[in-house]
Amino acid sequence: MSFLLLLVALASACSRNVPSLVPKPGAPPSPRLEFRPPDDAVLTESLKSSVGRSGAPGTQEAELTTVTRFTPEQGGWLLTQRVTQARYSRDGAPVETLVDDVLTRFALRVRLAGDGAYVGVVEPEAALVALAAVAPAGQDVSPLEGFFAPEALENRTRSEWDVKYGGLYGRAWEPGARSYVVGTVPLGGREVTYLLERTFSGTVPTGHGEAMLFSLRCLEAPGADASPQVLEALSQAGNPELTPGVQCEGEQLLGRGRFIPVRRGLTLRATLDGETWTWAAKSQLESLQAPEEERR
Repeated sequence: MSFLLLLVALASACSRNVPSLVPKPGAPPSPRLEFRPPDDAVLTESLKSSVGRSGAPGTQEAELTTVTRFTPEQGGWLLTQRVTQARYSRDGAPVETLVDDVLTRFALRVRLAGDGAYVGVVEPEAALVALAAVAPAGQDVSPLEGFFAPEALENRTRSEWDVKYGGLYGRAWEPGARSYVVGTVPLGGREVTYLLERTFSGTVPTGHGEAMLFSLRCLEAPGADASPQVLEALSQAGNPELTPGVQCEGEQLLGRGRFIPVRRGLTLRATLDGETWTWAAKSQLESLQAPEEERR
C-alpha cells in the first residue's frame, strides 16, 4: 500500500489570483513489515550452525533442512515445521546421534498471533514421545529428555522466534532505524546472554522479491544514557545480566510483501574463562512452493 503526500502551494502575490494547487512530490513512504505468511506455499530452508573454541579441536557442526507451512487459525496462525534432513559432525567427521532421529520424527507446531507475536508451542510433549520411540532399550537418554522437555522446548522456541522476528513486524522502517532484543546461546557449558541490535539498511531485490535488509550486532551492557528502546528490550527479557565482552555481527533479509525469511547469518564470539568461543548460525530460504509441488 502506498500513500501520496500532496504539498499545496498557496498563491500569495495578489488576493485576486486564483490559488494554484500544484502537487509537489513528497518523500516516498517508509517501507513497512507486515506479518503476512504465505498460506498457499511451503517454505524449505537450510540451516547451518557451528560451535568451537579457538585453537582447540572438537568443532561441532549441524546442518538441517526444514519444511514450514502456515495455516490461518482463530485470527492468528499455526506454524507447522518438519525437519526432513539432519546431519551432525565433529571436526568434519559425521556423528551418529538420536537428536536427528527425534527431529525428523515429530512436527513442531507453534501458534502465532495475527501480527506475528509468539503465542506458544502446541503439544510440546510430542518431542518426548518421539524420543521414547527411537531410544534403544536400556540406553540412558536423560540429557536428551532434559533437552526435549516441554518447558525447555517452549523456552527455546520462544527465544529463537523473538530473536529472529520479534519487534520487526507491524511498523514502518526508515534507514538507520533500530530494534533491540535479548538472546541467549549455550557456550562452554553455560548460557551466554547478549543484547542484539537490528538496524534497517534499506530494501534490496532478491530471487524471492523485494526484501528488507537489517544489519545485526551485539551491544555492551547499557549505561545510564541507554535509549528507551534498549531499556524496554531488557525489561521484556526480565532484565537479565548480559555476558561481558560478547561480540557479534551479521545480517538478515526479510521479504517485504509477505513473511519470507530470505536469509539470515550471525556470528558470535565470547571469551569464557580465558578461551574464545565462536558460535555461527545461518539460514537460507531454498524454495517457496505450492503444497502439491512440494510433495512431488
